[in-house]
Amino acid sequence: MGASHPPRIVAAAWGLLVLNTLGSTGAQTILPLPRSLIQMVTMGALAAAFALALAANLRLHVRASVFLFLLTLLLVPSVISSASLESGWGALFRCARLALFVGTLWLLSRWWDGGLAFVRHHIRMYLAVLATVAAGVLLSPATAFPDLYGGRLVGALWPLTPPQIGQYAAVVVGLTVLLVLGRRTDRASAAVVLVPALVLLALTHTRTATFGLLLGLLLAIGSLVLSSAAARRFFGWTVVCAAVAAVGFGSALQTWFLRGQSQEHFTSLTGRAKVWDALLAAPRTAFEHLFGAGLGDKSFGGLPIDNSWLAVYHEQGVTGVTLVAAVILVLGGVALLRPPSLARACAIFLIGYCAIASYTEAGLGDASPYLLHLAVAASLLAAPGAAASGPVSSPENTRQGVVPRRAHGSEVG
Repeated sequence: MGASHPPRIVAAAWGLLVLNTLGSTGAQTILPLPRSLIQMVTMGALAAAFALALAANLRLHVRASVFLFLLTLLLVPSVISSASLESGWGALFRCARLALFVGTLWLLSRWWDGGLAFVRHHIRMYLAVLATVAAGVLLSPATAFPDLYGGRLVGALWPLTPPQIGQYAAVVVGLTVLLVLGRRTDRASAAVVLVPALVLLALTHTRTATFGLLLGLLLAIGSLVLSSAAARRFFGWTVVCAAVAAVGFGSALQTWFLRGQSQEHFTSLTGRAKVWDALLAAPRTAFEHLFGAGLGDKSFGGLPIDNSWLAVYHEQGVTGVTLVAAVILVLGGVALLRPPSLARACAIFLIGYCAIASYTEAGLGDASPYLLHLAVAASLLAAPGAAASGPVSSPENTRQGVVPRRAHGSEVG
């Protein structure tokens, strides 16, 4: 197999993993899509991703990492708790999905070499998803801004909720900004990505994604300030613009931030706190406390949990919470020990974003976009040139930017 062929397969496999994690429930679409059909597409995408990753890595050369080891260990409490069938046969099905998901990451780890290839794959795949959202707005504005979601932007072609769209847009914006600072893409090309993504993020009125983007970028750019003049300039201008926006557009920002909610509704985190209190107050056996009730749909009492830590506690117990916390701490610790670089900054952004979003979004304990974000971070923190199969030379490793750039540059650090 040629050296340039596997990366193209890897890009396709990554895109299929993204498709698998889009979910099967959400807003009403222009053309009604049966949930069974969507599930067939998403599960078929996961099976195809595994097949492509296996075809690209027939010799099963993998890159061992603590991140993948901990994700594999997470399968243990998942299977133990799901085997009781307290959450039904669907729990075992979700365990099989998680196992296939983690297995695909193991196969793709052969190309985790500290480079930016997976950052580019990530941006392009989520740009494709955002393009479907924008197309839905053009085709049917009424469907894209339904009253059911308070006029917030949803997916009109694929059933995506406002928090999902906000998450994808925030990650695309954050990574693209860092590529610009690292001179891996020119500003004109980046603007084609940034402007639409920021508009879509604003239309979702998603506070979690906005906070995650701002704080994640603050951490990432802060890691570059001492080694990059571009990062220092961007940081300075950001502070100035933030101050001007706070003074000149404070009222408009407050209106956007509150989304028409009452103060009581806002302080209860849009009703999430009531679900969290009920979940924590529910009686549990020692077994459930340790291993959880089995993989489910991240809900309690018919309402979404919307907190990764409580969702993991409910479904995989204290054991699962410990493993997920270890994932975040290990990745964060490794990132802090790496010298300043663009790859490190991108990893810090993704880790920071996932940690911030985990408070009001579920997904860290199951196959989800959040685990894909952390997988990209793990690929960025891998030691350069030490991949199991040796350095892989391909156009993906030398291409500049999200799209072909017009000026040459070098990595920060």
